Amino acid sequence: MKPNYQKTIYACFLGYIVQAIVNNFAPLLFLTFQRSYSIPLSQITMLVTFNFGVQLLTDLLAVGFIDRIGYRASTFLAHLFASAGLLSLAILPELCSNAFAGLLIAVTLYAIGGGLLEVLVSPIVESCPTDNKETAMSLLHSFYCWGHVGVVAISTVFFTVFGIANWKYLSIVWALFTLMNGIFFLTVPFAPLVEEGETGISFAELFKMKLFWIFLLMMMCAGASEQAVSQWASTFAEKGLGVTKTIGDLAGPMMFAVLMGTSRAFYGKFGERINLDRFMILSGILCIISYLTIAIVPNPVVSLIACGITGLSVGIMWPGTFSKSSAVLRNGGTAMFAFLALAGDLGCSGGPTFVGIISSQFADNLKIGIGAAIIFPLLLIGSIALEKRWSR
Repeated sequence: MKPNYQKTIYACFLGYIVQAIVNNFAPLLFLTFQRSYSIPLSQITMLVTFNFGVQLLTDLLAVGFIDRIGYRASTFLAHLFASAGLLSLAILPELCSNAFAGLLIAVTLYAIGGGLLEVLVSPIVESCPTDNKETAMSLLHSFYCWGHVGVVAISTVFFTVFGIANWKYLSIVWALFTLMNGIFFLTVPFAPLVEEGETGISFAELFKMKLFWIFLLMMMCAGASEQAVSQWASTFAEKGLGVTKTIGDLAGPMMFAVLMGTSRAFYGKFGERINLDRFMILSGILCIISYLTIAIVPNPVVSLIACGITGLSVGIMWPGTFSKSSAVLRNGGTAMFAFLALAGDLGCSGGPTFVGIISSQFADNLKIGIGAAIIFPLLLIGSIALEKRWSR
């Protein structure tokens, strides 16, 4: 009986929803943490930096043990860490003498899980026998966007109905959902990452390949292009619509996430008829137009709409780069995916930092900072052209 790899793909879809929970649930509670535990806002904001810092470190260290213990054990461990972190979020701040220390421990646990999932899920889907790997990869990454939307929407409804004071119960629900998907991963079949009779590319071989460095640059630009605007979407919603921060958080980031997910789902559905390189280049051009609209047009409502279009334009960049690198550097294995994830995360942290630095040089003018960020989609387009030439 042939293995049913469709179950494996479904588990991976749910795995990216877990990743969305890890990255987007706690930030909804930052003001609650500040009020409940008397923690200064400067420390609260450190939780985001700490989360992505631990994920970066996990990306780097994962290369050394995933192949040794196997993908099945690794995916279960990823979900176990993420579940433990979400559970600890509800328990440890009350148990520890220092509530902030309890929060840091919880963040560390679920960040390890999130970092592992980022390295594991894409290569698992890539290894499954599917008709079109590019469309499967794009559809997979759309589930992070739907997860983001779902976390914000479900959490907002829960807080409205049951009160923000009962947030711990929702954290426990997310922890149980995460653990159940980890158990689901124990039951699904896994296809080999490297085909039988072939050997994976070693570290030394990878780092000698010019194309590998091009793909790392593309991943960095993909992450930077995505995050350079997305973290400011709430601000544009507040200013553009004149609404409260709560409504702004829903209107800005959710619009960005919905349109980014729509782009990925669109390619996942119709990608067989679309040239990936052309789609990525056109997306990069649309991204540049969106950035320039935000930077130049004075109307805040137009800026908000441009933020949403940015989400549409960056959707294909991350999964598209994964697909291209898998097709060109066959048998790159765990090492390749881990370093691609690392480069993407560096871009995610570097993009907003770049915007902030440039903005601060012009009296905190955010529009100028975002306008300068067109360097990232420009570099991405140039990298695609260079990769095509070197591949030939």
